[in-house]
Amino acid sequence: MPSDTGRTTHFGFEEIPEDRKAGRVHGVFTNVANKYDVMNDAMSLGIHRLWKDAMMDWLAPRPGQRLLDVAGGTGDIAFRFLDRAPDATATVCDLTEGMLVAGRARAEAADLADRLDWVAGDAMALPFGANTFDAYTIAFGIRNVTRIDAALVEAHRVLRPGGRLMVLEFSQLPNPLMQRAYDLYSFNVIPRMGQAIAGDRDSYRYLVESIRRFPDQDAFAEMVQAAGFGNVKYRNLSFGIAALHSGWKL
Repeated sequence: MPSDTGRTTHFGFEEIPEDRKAGRVHGVFTNVANKYDVMNDAMSLGIHRLWKDAMMDWLAPRPGQRLLDVAGGTGDIAFRFLDRAPDATATVCDLTEGMLVAGRARAEAADLADRLDWVAGDAMALPFGANTFDAYTIAFGIRNVTRIDAALVEAHRVLRPGGRLMVLEFSQLPNPLMQRAYDLYSFNVIPRMGQAIAGDRDSYRYLVESIRRFPDQDAFAEMVQAAGFGNVKYRNLSFGIAALHSGWKL
């Protein structure tokens, strides 16, 4: 059945009505919430931790800053930010309550509960006022948003003038042979890991497919610029398996 607007979008390699994507994505992350961190280590052989550290190195958190981490899940990025920035605070915003519940438990165990807020919300319609945050981060989440351009416009809105956007996302390898080898690993190994570790093959099949539907580095940089950000740059990580994009609200 088509959506009320007649618009469609992709859910992995499947084309679906646009107004159904958020619910489908919510279902995926609800299913994998309890094993999400374990699967990240297994899928990337722990390299995702280095990528997130590289994100913090480039962001260079400062004392007293206020961070909004969208699609922040269980808090990996927020914890790293607070570790580097004394007296800073962070808000983790995620569509999936199960991910936030797991994150709250981590924060309480790390004695960081008083510096962290956990908010259920949609990246395309953030429940925050304009000019509120010093930094906006989103790691491995923006490819799951129904309308990426709308999420980037919202990021620009909630940042203060001089605020910074930082996006960490899977991307495209510039070498076709390396991309083919990576595809063979992704489509053949990762869904099997998902079944073995999380008991969920289909969710991890979707996650692999969603990476292939995400724009390449240059195309995404153009989207960031179109949302109003200046001084937009990107850096490839692990030959382009992932990429960091940076932009400023000037």
